[in-house]
Formats: sequence, structure tokens, C-alpha cells
Amino acid sequence: MKKHLVFPILLIGCLSLLSTVRGQDPNYSQFFSAPLYYNPAYTGINTGLRARFSFRDQWPNLPVDFRSYFFSADLGDRNLPGSGGLGLIVNSNNEGIGFINDLSVGLSLAARIPISASVVSQVGIKAALVQKSINWNDFVFSDQLSEKYGNIYQSSFIPPTANKKVFPDFGVGGLLQFANPEGNVNGNLGFAVDHVFQPDESFLSTATAPLPRKYVANLDLVISSGGGGAASSMYATGGANDPLKINPGIIYQNQLGLSTVEGGLNLLKYNIYIGAWYKASWGGISGGDAVALLVGYRYTFAEDMSIKFMYSYDLATTGNLEGLGGAHEISVVLDFDKLTLFGGGGGGNVPGRSMRSGGALECPSFY
Repeated sequence: MKKHLVFPILLIGCLSLLSTVRGQDPNYSQFFSAPLYYNPAYTGINTGLRARFSFRDQWPNLPVDFRSYFFSADLGDRNLPGSGGLGLIVNSNNEGIGFINDLSVGLSLAARIPISASVVSQVGIKAALVQKSINWNDFVFSDQLSEKYGNIYQSSFIPPTANKKVFPDFGVGGLLQFANPEGNVNGNLGFAVDHVFQPDESFLSTATAPLPRKYVANLDLVISSGGGGAASSMYATGGANDPLKINPGIIYQNQLGLSTVEGGLNLLKYNIYIGAWYKASWGGISGGDAVALLVGYRYTFAEDMSIKFMYSYDLATTGNLEGLGGAHEISVVLDFDKLTLFGGGGGGNVPGRSMRSGGALECPSFY
């Protein structure tokens, strides 16, 4: 199909978004590399500074693929008020080839509530400013097209004066972080709600388009094999003596009637990541199943500094999106595990443990 023949179809979809039809947020297969995108309670979940970048190119076989970008940086410091963390979140989506652009910039805060030596909880909030823009001039309308010569006519369409919409957006979340007494198993159980107040994202003053709430629940575990548990491998370098890390997890999302569940696991050994995940969606026009395969590598600069590169590919196995090229996804995570600004980093103040040892609850994991 020629690109100019796709434009009228896209226009119909865009105009629908301006009135009563609403869509869903982009979804990253590597949710474990973008935890603040799904739940602000993950802000400062481990001590130190972490910067994360994710890029997703969905349906590349279409001439108008969907691209999403996400960046976050969060600091975990146990001497902060609330003993949680501070975070910065930037999210951008380019729908099609730039017809509709979303840019969201926000801050996240989390408070940490110790329950016992092996269980703590965190609650978080996100406050963001969102700009949604549309480029009317790049559309090609049906009355501009000639069956023989293509785009040669002047359209009678008069675009609206509004091409930008700016509005605030808020999200909240909570989680439980837990570990076994030996310290070789730790995990997180979280729940979050995004777009709490359902802000209006319509470009037109004569119509409304509330951004539907998104509900997210997830559970993941990090299991370290070998002696010494997770705490002793807190700053593992990838040598032969480092334990194998197994990270099974599951995440469920629901927004505007579309439900998505993703489950699978990642493995880390010798600084190499491999993983396999299965995704199922139902209740929307893009429902279907997909398999995501992942590979990655971690490079350690020093005892407490590392960078992780991960690549995954989604392959649709059922549903009406087969043959569209799946999705490519890349994530980069930069860790400074001991960085502290207020004297509460480098392991944190976990009940019953020293600041230096930190324990399993402060052990850097896949997050």
C-alpha cells in the first residue's frame, strides 16, 4: 500500500481520538527496565542513582510505525525525608510519522515504610505536565487525490486553530519489597493507578476526550543461586564466582477495557542477560498473543558502577496484528549503586543490618 493511501485512514483514526474514542498508553515489553513508567513507588527502590532509557519501535512493517521513548532518573537515599527517593520522568510518543506527538515531563516522590527486617513498603506519587500536539499540515485528505495522478488537488478541509493541548497528569502507586532470611530471594509486589483524574486531552473546545485511567499490578522475584545469597553479590562483577540470577515476573494492565498480561523470566550470568516473555491481550482491537525474546549485556566500570544494554523483539503469534513486523525494543540502564547526596546511600539503613552490608532489601536487582 502506498504511503499516501494510508493517510486518510490515519486521519479518520485521529479525528476519532478528538471526540469520544480513546486509546491506550504505549506498553513496553521490558517493563522491568522502565519501572517508574508503570509505578512511581519504584522511585528509589534501591539506594544510589539509576538512569534508564527505553526505545520501542512497534509495527515497523507499516509505513507509519509507532515509536515510544522513555527516560527516568531516580535517587534512592535513606536519609531523605520519608527515606524513599526522588525521580525525574520523561516520556514521548511519536504516532505515525509525526502526526500526533505526546511529551510528558514529571517528577516522582516515594516514601519508604519499614515493616520488618525483611519486608518494607513504598508509596509513590507522580506529577507530570503533558503536551499533546498534532500537525494538520502533513495530512493528505481524500479530496486531494486523483485516481490517476495522486495528490494534485487543494483540499477544502479547514484545520482547527488548536494544534496543541497542555494538561497536568497524576499517578499513584504502592509496593511491598520482601526477602527471605537467607537473602538469596527478594521480590516486589506492586499496584498503581495512572491518569488518576482522567485529564481532557481533546484538541477541540467543543468536544472532550478524557484520558482513561490505567491500572497496573505486578509481581517479580530475583533468585540468586550459589552460596552467600543476594546480599554478598550486591556489587557482582560478572566473574565465574558470581551467582546465577533468575528473575521471573508477571505484570497485568487494564485501560479502557483492554487487558494485557505479560509473564516470563530473565537470566543473568557472566554479565549476559537472556530472557523470554509471553504476552496476551484481550478486550481491544489489538488483542492477541505475542512472544518477546531478550538478550543483553552488563558492563561494570567499577565495584559500584555499571551499564546494562538490553534488546528484545516481539513476535505476534495470534490476533489481527500478525505480519506487521512485531516490535523492536532497546533499553539502557546506568547504575551508580553507592552514590549518595544526603549520606543515606550505599546500602541504606535496613532494620537489623549495617549501612555497608545493606542486606537483600538494598541489593541492586534487575530494577
